[in-house]
Amino acid sequence: MYYGRPYVKTQMSEKGLIIVNTGDGKGKTTAALGTIFRALGYKYHVCMIQFIKGSWHYGELDAAKKFPDTFELIPMGEGFTWETKDKERDTLVANRTWEFCKKKILSNKYKIVVLDEINIAMSLNYLDIQEVATFLQKKPEDLHIILTGRNAPPEIIEIADMVTEMKAIKHPFQSGIKAQKGIEF
Repeated sequence: MYYGRPYVKTQMSEKGLIIVNTGDGKGKTTAALGTIFRALGYKYHVCMIQFIKGSWHYGELDAAKKFPDTFELIPMGEGFTWETKDKERDTLVANRTWEFCKKKILSNKYKIVVLDEINIAMSLNYLDIQEVATFLQKKPEDLHIILTGRNAPPEIIEIADMVTEMKAIKHPFQSGIKAQKGIEF
């Protein structure tokens, strides 16, 4: 339940949050990128590791280059793995990416680490959900972690401090309009 503004003055503690952006609507990664942009304004160090993207060009790759000292964007995926031809390979890639994420999380270098599309990797059983949940609960205390992707597992939602579900109401794809540069990629 969202408690709204009346409680803002009474909330005094700070901690690194576990944030989940999920749902079938557009905007999960976009919301994470908005948070990154805000953090970069404070010169915070941010790392975004992408579980799915990696096999094509998209705008955030170029945008990240504008912040070489504070923003690392690391695509490690091999494309849309829900259309897999090799589940064993996809599982291997997801687990290799997760191991890399754990090192970044524990590095004490970042204020925010984004695990882009990790929810998909978990929902397809490429990663052990309980292992991810247990690890995240032991993250550095002041580190914010954002997990994006459809189908966030209940175990992850349970440990999260903030969960937002993007709901699809209308999308240009439904009208036959292709993905647009700067909007979708």
